[in-house]
Amino acid sequence: MMIEGVKVKILKVIPDNRGRLMEILRVSETKIQPQQVYLTTAYENVVKDKEYFHMHKNQTDFFCCVRGKIKLVLVDARENSKTEGEINEFEIGEENFCLITIPKRILHAFKSLKDEAIIINSIDHEYSRENPDELRVKNKYYDWDKLSPLESI
Repeated sequence: MMIEGVKVKILKVIPDNRGRLMEILRVSETKIQPQQVYLTTAYENVVKDKEYFHMHKNQTDFFCCVRGKIKLVLVDARENSKTEGEINEFEIGEENFCLITIPKRILHAFKSLKDEAIIINSIDHEYSRENPDELRVKNKYYDWDKLSPLESI
């Protein structure tokens, strides 16, 4: 079951004799005004946030892997959510370009499965170095070596 609020948009690549074009995000579709866009990378087989998943209290992420391939794992740990306890797994990147909407308060982490993965993230709240909107939660949800959820949550 898809976690409440998570959205997946399949992205279309338009190739021609000069290269490729891929539209990632349209404000008219997402209804958000991005406050910041950043690029992050992970080397092959590296997990970002392996020991501690992270979430944001106020920020929604719009996540897209534009190079390589990643396993993105989302966990709904929100109390009283319709999908509380649900885990969603996505393999996204070069063979499956997608824009994943990660709502606020959804735990997330990812592993690079191919090459140095490059991720573009558009967010609806600007990052504050003085007061980061980030909470880390011990990983009791996912086995990154087996690429599968842990038996008991």
